[in-house]
Amino acid sequence: MIPFFSIGIPAFKAKFLDECINSILAQTYTDFELIIVNDASPEDIGGIVSQYLDERISYYVNDKNIGAENVVDNWNKCLSYAKGDYFILMGDDDTMESNYLEEFVKLINKYPDLNIYHCRSYIINENSEKILLSNSLPEYESVYDNVWHRITSLRTQFISDFVYRRKSLVEFGGFYKLPLAWISDDISAYIAMQEKGIAHLNNPVFNYRKSNLTISRSGNSELKMKAVLMAESWFKTFLKKEAPQKGYDKVLYMAINQRLSAYILKRKLNIIASSLNKKGLVSWFFWLRKSKEYEISKTLLFYSLVEFFKQKHK
Repeated sequence: MIPFFSIGIPAFKAKFLDECINSILAQTYTDFELIIVNDASPEDIGGIVSQYLDERISYYVNDKNIGAENVVDNWNKCLSYAKGDYFILMGDDDTMESNYLEEFVKLINKYPDLNIYHCRSYIINENSEKILLSNSLPEYESVYDNVWHRITSLRTQFISDFVYRRKSLVEFGGFYKLPLAWISDDISAYIAMQEKGIAHLNNPVFNYRKSNLTISRSGNSELKMKAVLMAESWFKTFLKKEAPQKGYDKVLYMAINQRLSAYILKRKLNIIASSLNKKGLVSWFFWLRKSKEYEISKTLLFYSLVEFFKQKHK
């Protein structure tokens, strides 16, 4: 029998995995399967999973580590095992509120034709305490509205607060691959909502853990820069499509065009600034040598240097 939901966990970190699994098994809506894919972790993922006898759990182990650089490959491996009508990708340190699936069923029933759904989220710390709350959201919006709010930093969203129609996600080629999964969650969502838009829950039913263990907070700065360039290419292709002719989507489309370069520059500046904080001026000279390859202007390098000295003398 096909489950309504497939929930995939690409597992590598053991620290909060049992808490993640427990939150899923505690769901008030029970028609789901849970797929756990161990990315050849050096930690005892198998030992944790073996404690659970729930027949809804399927456990797989990769022959070799896919690694942080190609983390999207493991996302898509989870997807490849899924049989449900709808797919959720869970971080191995995040948790669901007990009514997560139940609330999404209500939203799906209200907007049955969409390919993607989303919820508001709590941000939790390493002690699982709720410390922040993501933005309130309109119940329905177009892709242009979502893109605009993201590139202007007016919207916070993650990977596990989205629910995808599994068949459509597969047809779109799965999750969009970028190095380190940098911006992959956003673009995957944009692709899914391009034709029909997205519906949101304002009830926060997902808990995103803010932790130093999170992959997006670590990783190779050069790979992140490559991801930004690849993302820029995707945005430009997206904006080459026929512009909406009616309503505020037309205005948003024009605004996105005008704002895109500032968004890309900000992402590049953040990467350079982060690497300077870690490695100092050695990193700045590295980016100077790589400026042509990564389309980094002298002005951007100058601002990064000014910001570095400001922070250093605070």
